[in-house]
Amino acid sequence: MIERIKVGMASCGIAAGADEVKDFLEEKLKDRKDIEILDVGCIGHCYAEPIVEVETESGSVFFENVEPTEEYLNKILEIDEESTMSFRDERTGREHLKVTKLAGRIDPVSLEEYIENGGYESLKKVAEMSPQNIVEEVKTSGLRGRGGGGFPTGLKWSFLAGKEADKKILICNADEGDPGAFMDRSMMESVPHQVIEGMLIAALATGANELFIYARAEYPLAVKNMNIAIEQVYDNDINVFDGETIDITVKEGAGAFVCGEETAMIHSLEGNRGNPRFRPPYPTDEGYKGHPTLINNVETFANVPIVFEEGGEKYAELGTENSKGTKLFALAGDLKYAGLVEVPMGLTIGEVVYDMGGAKRGEVKAVQIGGPSGGCIPAEHFDVPIDYDSLESLGAIMGSGGLIVIGSDRCMVETARYFLEFTTKESCGKCTFCRIGTKRMLETLERITSGEGSLEDIEFLEDLGPKVIEASLCGLGQTAPNPVLSTLRYFKDEYLAHVEDKHCPALQCNDLVDIYLDQEICIECGQCIKNCPVDAISDDFVVDNETCTRCNTCIEVCPVDAISRVKRGETNE
Repeated sequence: MIERIKVGMASCGIAAGADEVKDFLEEKLKDRKDIEILDVGCIGHCYAEPIVEVETESGSVFFENVEPTEEYLNKILEIDEESTMSFRDERTGREHLKVTKLAGRIDPVSLEEYIENGGYESLKKVAEMSPQNIVEEVKTSGLRGRGGGGFPTGLKWSFLAGKEADKKILICNADEGDPGAFMDRSMMESVPHQVIEGMLIAALATGANELFIYARAEYPLAVKNMNIAIEQVYDNDINVFDGETIDITVKEGAGAFVCGEETAMIHSLEGNRGNPRFRPPYPTDEGYKGHPTLINNVETFANVPIVFEEGGEKYAELGTENSKGTKLFALAGDLKYAGLVEVPMGLTIGEVVYDMGGAKRGEVKAVQIGGPSGGCIPAEHFDVPIDYDSLESLGAIMGSGGLIVIGSDRCMVETARYFLEFTTKESCGKCTFCRIGTKRMLETLERITSGEGSLEDIEFLEDLGPKVIEASLCGLGQTAPNPVLSTLRYFKDEYLAHVEDKHCPALQCNDLVDIYLDQEICIECGQCIKNCPVDAISDDFVVDNETCTRCNTCIEVCPVDAISRVKRGETNE
């Protein structure tokens, strides 16, 4: 018998049409008082949205790519006790759901349901412990910051706990600015109370009495759910200890990537332009408005209740020697199962990319790990375990957890240019090497991808990149050259092809390719002529490459694959 129908209403679900599915189900089942329909967050399988989970007395059945039709309604209503978890089994074999075990399974803004599933039990335990013992338990767990740098969380907490001050500040960094990353958004949308619980535990450990959540304004649903959860915390006195209230405030950032750096974030919170500053003093000594300040990111705080639910020693059993627990990764790019996964530290890159992401072996060139400031790791190194130290040895960083799969048909020089263009635009401009150095590197990459580069340009990139890293003030400039340096390290042959042969092996760089229409294959259906936005194809089916913008529209609409990209000069003219 059906008890509840859950509709995934996180941003990924809504974008795929989940709100229409929910409205349809509510209308069709409005007379079924025995069935409850509710919103839930994201279970991570974004590729399958809209997702509907049907709870029965014996378990759950998941439906993918649901449409608001009678056909799907009948499928949902006709399930029996023998039904299985369906599509979800295919990708979850290697997942280890700890931090995300409630994500997509409970109503995100139901305090009652969070508590029924063990929520705030860790906070109750911690309330009976001394601040020093709380910090020591986090140290024992080996939890490291999940925002990128991987600094030991317990050690960082000890810095603030050891300060004597009337006011201490704690900030949750929810300014998730990496393209392709959505771990923090998903957690705030799906389990906001879990994030708040971790923050309150940190407050008890450090003595912080004013808490901020610095979230991107581009995350309206996450901000909404966090604010609802905070209001519930106030209404139920969950943030009151020994008669003192811990203040919690959500601050919406304006979308500056550099504000993910902690000192820039503090400046923004204070109402100033989000520029980083020199350290020391470190924020735990002098941060928000001069008060000692601690900053961790969303995923770090979401791990904290798990640490105290299991105990520090038990938590530390999972992972590698220096990287404990699990890590959330946002999978995107050239793979089958785009979405969010939670895996144990120490799983290999290949296991994540092939076994969980569904990418095809032999069709992947590299992965970009760590966002726009991360490095590109080639497929021959996919047997390397995912942990902080191993990735750093390969010229990459864990970052916040963005993982973009790059197919074999992609150009690595263009990939480096793309990511460097982003970080160049997002530079605050405060320090010369970041402001000017990244700009000069970008200009050099643009010359190379346009066919005007030289061997001296490659040498220039190899020389300037380390200098930008060494001389930049904050993490943005210190990591911006990573995509360039890592692709030079592993894919230098592609750079040489661009500058020596004036050829893009992947046929991606527009200035180095022509569009070729094979007259022998062409059936003269006219679709290419009708759809070309710049009228670059003549009535006798010849492409004018001087007019063509290489938008690929003709390639996409051709029913017989008669049109392709070719090396510049190899046309049918």
